[in-house]
Amino acid sequence: MRLRRKPWIDEAILDFNDFVYTKGQSPSEEIKGHWHEVFDRQAPLYVELGTGKGDFISKTAALHPEVNFIGIELQQDVLYYAAKKVKELGLTNVRLMVFNIEQIENIFAEDEVDRFYINFCDPWPKARHAKRRLTYIGFLEKYRKLLKDNGELFFKTDNRPLFDFSLEQFELANLKVNALTFDLHNSEYQANNIMTEYERKFSGFGEKINRCEVTFTKQDKK
Repeated sequence: MRLRRKPWIDEAILDFNDFVYTKGQSPSEEIKGHWHEVFDRQAPLYVELGTGKGDFISKTAALHPEVNFIGIELQQDVLYYAAKKVKELGLTNVRLMVFNIEQIENIFAEDEVDRFYINFCDPWPKARHAKRRLTYIGFLEKYRKLLKDNGELFFKTDNRPLFDFSLEQFELANLKVNALTFDLHNSEYQANNIMTEYERKFSGFGEKINRCEVTFTKQDKK
């Protein structure tokens, strides 16, 4: 669904320019491989692909101050609300950016990322759009390149066809799948689950949430 444009956000989001890369202000090539310098410390780097309004990344970062977090979102009108939450919580371990994930290799170096999160991404249900799904093998090989050895991808979706497709892609890429559940909220993994705003809304309607953790090993590349 196309969001209604909110022109006032283009100016309002500038209030957060100390930790947000706004539309048209992507990180320079010089930052690639040097994100620890942006955070002014060496720490694990976790990246959320499709941050939305920021419930997940803000709450997760608050619980894990020892980790550096980056949230990537294509829609600036949405990322503004994530920035507000980060600011209100006073988090210094989060950076946000308006960016197209298809170009992710332009902003991270090989072996720079420790973990990716994908929460409730667009399922792109039509078969001809399969290559646009963030768990398509073409994206998985990009993630493998950017992740450290034994790096991880944590994946959640309420869309069972997308989840089944993703499991097939993980197998095709020779990845190890852990902590697999087709009903997260009634599983042993719920205790540590941090819900997104989308998850909270649709689980309230009785939708089951699918989740897994995937490990990437460099030597497993086919």
